[in-house]
Amino acid sequence: MRKVVILGAAGRDFHNFLTFYKDNPNYEVVAFTATQIPGIENRKFPAELAGKNYPNGIPIYPEEQLPELVKKLQAEDVVFSYSDISHVDLMHKASTALASGASFVLLGPKDTMLLSTKPVIAVCAVRTGAGKSPTVRKISLILREMGYNVAIVRHPMPYGDLAKEAAQKFSSFEDLKNEKVTIEEREEYEAHIANGFSVYAGVDYARILKFAEVTADVIIFDGGNNDFSFIRPDLLFVVADALRPGHELSYHPGEVNVRMANYVIVNKIDAAPKENKEKILANLRDLNPKAKVILANLNDFVENPDRIKGKKVLCIEDGPTLTHGGLPTGAAFKVAEQFGAKEIVDPRKYAVGSLKEVFNMFAHLGKVLPAMGYSDEQVKELEDTINNVDCDLIIIGTPVDLGKFLHIEKPSVRVKYEIEEIGELTIRKALEDFRKTSVTSKSS
Repeated sequence: MRKVVILGAAGRDFHNFLTFYKDNPNYEVVAFTATQIPGIENRKFPAELAGKNYPNGIPIYPEEQLPELVKKLQAEDVVFSYSDISHVDLMHKASTALASGASFVLLGPKDTMLLSTKPVIAVCAVRTGAGKSPTVRKISLILREMGYNVAIVRHPMPYGDLAKEAAQKFSSFEDLKNEKVTIEEREEYEAHIANGFSVYAGVDYARILKFAEVTADVIIFDGGNNDFSFIRPDLLFVVADALRPGHELSYHPGEVNVRMANYVIVNKIDAAPKENKEKILANLRDLNPKAKVILANLNDFVENPDRIKGKKVLCIEDGPTLTHGGLPTGAAFKVAEQFGAKEIVDPRKYAVGSLKEVFNMFAHLGKVLPAMGYSDEQVKELEDTINNVDCDLIIIGTPVDLGKFLHIEKPSVRVKYEIEEIGELTIRKALEDFRKTSVTSKSS
């Protein structure tokens, strides 16, 4: 029996365990490690989810302890199980594992993808922040227009009590409040709920999928970061970012997604130099010449944009897009410049608590504030930081309305964004072609 340490970030790691290792007599998972997300280490994967082979659960340690863990626990395999990492950094992880004496393992789709009885459309990406969320919103609305009942299965974000979060369904804003979800979860769930869809998420995706299949004609897997789908897709859209050309060749598992894609959506065309698009298209031809390419813009919509002109503003952006997604700014900063803000305030000197650490950790950040909220404490630190900033107006560029659960003392405007195709090939056309084949045959 081989002893295994799983490197994770509260998502793919638990899924890999449940689909491949849980009841596998050839392996014993002796530990998980955690990174990327603050506060998810130093807890246990619970016994009630781990199964009969793990009556005491499985401990979760900080990833920086990996060399010591391999030696102390006599681990023979280190299994990489999270997303949005450069190929170079991935190999540094591999080198650390190998130097400690263990083998380095990547589990693939055949070992980890679940099979659904319903047609599955997956939306994945090259990088975090490429535009998956507006793409999923558009797909779900089109499918409903076509007459289908849609269930949205979201990539996991189980940052609290893992046993309680095993299989969740969110159908109302009251559900979000009752479950005390994080800002990061709200960013992904709220818009779907506002559109009248239920979102399924949690830890145990075999249970979650069965839960969603009860009422759904079509399942949408809404991917997280740039991970590949947990459910085997009948149709795979992959979103690439024109602001980050070349990343389809240099990030894991974004390159995996591109190589598997039926359609690649090259997003944010209007915001990027023309040569970026050409570079991405050339890379796509090399990686997956069979994939069809949809070109798109990410259009911003601002409430009361005239309020921005001449103002001293604070720009708040989607957290994951800026942190492990690697972008220096986002929609709020773009809008501030577009509508004539007098000054964009650098929030660094106003940051408190863990927000200070965020700025120290992610030196690439521009004059924007990432909306970090992985715990009640961090949400309070975010609120305090916002209210500390000396500004006239706050521009909120997150997918969620922060004003619903933060006490923001200054006036604010929100930025919303939707994807819009700019060529002959559209998402609707792709779905119409799909309906003629897979939806009809698999549903019958």
